[in-house]
Amino acid sequence: NNQPLDASLSESDAESQKKNGLTISQFQSVIRTMFYEKDESRGIEGTFMWFMEEVGELSSALRDNNDPENLAEAFADVLAWLSTMANVAGIDLEQAVTRKYVQGCPRCHQPVCICDLARKP
Repeated sequence: NNQPLDASLSESDAESQKKNGLTISQFQSVIRTMFYEKDESRGIEGTFMWFMEEVGELSSALRDNNDPENLAEAFADVLAWLSTMANVAGIDLEQAVTRKYVQGCPRCHQPVCICDLARKP
């Protein structure tokens, strides 16, 4: 298949993405292009249930920890379903992450978190 993953990209840009990876926004766009019609018709509640199923599969893969390829796929699936939920909710994940985390830990505001381990940053 010679189609770029993100239909808005040229084939040379798509090849570059395959080699260098995707930004969060590019990945979210790929997921939107592939699945948005189905995702929107399923709604946020149904999408959340699928997301939680994938989180459960990730939990099992982490517990088993004997198949790195399966673990990598489980992480990728969780990220894809998170992107799907963000698409349905109208959230740009890259902007949200940048606003919340680029300036440092959201709680202690340090570039390397110094919060007490018992507290969620």
